[in-house]
Amino acid sequence: MEQLTEKQIRASFANCSKGEAQRLAVPRDLVERPWGDLDFLGWRDPGALDRCYLVTDYEGRPTGIALRFPDRPRSSMQRSMCTICLTTHPGSGVSLMTAKKAGKAGREGNSVGVYMCADLACSLYIRGLKEPEPGGRFKESLSVEEQVARSREKLTGFLAKVLDRD
Repeated sequence: MEQLTEKQIRASFANCSKGEAQRLAVPRDLVERPWGDLDFLGWRDPGALDRCYLVTDYEGRPTGIALRFPDRPRSSMQRSMCTICLTTHPGSGVSLMTAKKAGKAGREGNSVGVYMCADLACSLYIRGLKEPEPGGRFKESLSVEEQVARSREKLTGFLAKVLDRD
């Protein structure tokens, strides 16, 4: 993913109003992010603990979506798997992220969800740049490049549902 500016990030949001996009908290460390290793830029809102944001390249341009997730911790004995990167985490390390659909469907209250790493570090887990807890990544016969392609395909499929293009 290519480095984005705050202005590009705010302009990319598809499932919230322009006013909401202008008010959301954009990460201050954009320059330090490992852009070459990111399939998407994801961050949690420090002012609203049940919200996070994701921006990725979709159909050749940056596309952002606002997500919500439950603030309830899950049992620490339970392990869940992220459907984007296939990393498992104990407890609340994987959350059901829900996104309001774009356009009329979203204004009518329709949303879609996906189970994702709560820290939104899927790209780093796949590339081995961030280590999950022991047992968090299965040994796969796919190359890292193939795992990245699969992850991007899953993310694109989720975005298509949010944008009502599936």
